Amino acid sequence: MRDGGLTMTTEPGGGAAAPSPRGRVVKALYTSEQRVRRDATRWTLVQGILAPIQFLVFAISVVLVLRSLLTGDGVLEAHVSIIAKTILLYTIMVTGAIWEKVVFGQYLFAPAFFWEDVVSFVVIALHTIYLAGLLTGRMPTNTLFLVALAAYTVYVINAVQFILKLRAARLQEAFEARQRATVAA
Repeated sequence: MRDGGLTMTTEPGGGAAAPSPRGRVVKALYTSEQRVRRDATRWTLVQGILAPIQFLVFAISVVLVLRSLLTGDGVLEAHVSIIAKTILLYTIMVTGAIWEKVVFGQYLFAPAFFWEDVVSFVVIALHTIYLAGLLTGRMPTNTLFLVALAAYTVYVINAVQFILKLRAARLQEAFEARQRATVAA
């Protein structure tokens, strides 16, 4: 079925396939049961609160780190901002794993979010390298800041992955609602 220039199909379990802008058919992000669990768990709200807070801290931290790299000023503030971002990252990863367990039945690497989880681990690894370098004193400040900026670059990629998944879920739900309305009519 074509819908607004996007190809859609119905899956054997009754769920709709998610639309793809290139007309390809992709597997639905959520089954109807998973969607009910997603909407019922408090962890969805927790993720929805933590994600924009983490992004705000990230944005502030980028400015502080770049300022420090360029001018040498505000080194302590830059470090504090990276530590705050790292704490938020660890928190959102733990709560996200719990959310994934509730919705998909496994803590990490559920098929619907496999690549997002893989990239999240790269982000976590880079943040952890930063923390280890800071705590051991084995990395100069500029190197620490460059590691943080590398972590932030991968974080942006990961954020885009999640935004695209949220968009796919919304498109899937809108398609299914239109499909139900057509059947009911």
